[in-house]
Amino acid sequence: MLLKKQTVWLLTMLSLVVVLSIYYITSPEQTNDVAQEENGSTNETSGQIDGEATDETIITEAAGDEVFAQLRYELDLKRAQQIEELQTQAASAELSAEEVSAVKEEMDKLEDISYKEDILRTEIIAMGFEDALVRAEDGKVHITVKGNEPSPSLANDILVMVAEQLGQDFEPVAVEFTPAE
Repeated sequence: MLLKKQTVWLLTMLSLVVVLSIYYITSPEQTNDVAQEENGSTNETSGQIDGEATDETIITEAAGDEVFAQLRYELDLKRAQQIEELQTQAASAELSAEEVSAVKEEMDKLEDISYKEDILRTEIIAMGFEDALVRAEDGKVHITVKGNEPSPSLANDILVMVAEQLGQDFEPVAVEFTPAE
């Protein structure tokens, strides 16, 4: 029963993050007003033109970040559902001890993969990229990196990091570079 509470808590927190992200995305005018006050701009005409351009930039940037966040959310939700199904199977009285052990190993494996994806994402962002999306599914790893300069050497560095984190459990990695806006 404790694991179900943890799952509910996880889904609640993910929902809260999504709601706060949407709220932040839909209210860029507030940050714009503060920036104009700090700059001390008194010319209303140029302020309006600059403000409009900045609004579009913020919305475009937020939309790009929103896509990555939405994909991460969907992956987390899918994993949470898989873990919940495995928990239901483990709680079943029809399974033998060996089968329950195998189900628990599968749950641990899913949680471990999720943890390693987060570590890889953090390491990739630490390399200087704006954002990264790491998906390890069905024995394959797909990485989408948001940054300005795609290069073979950076892709190779990412491949080395993936090999160190995930080991030989996964097939070759697909690294895709998405231009930053």
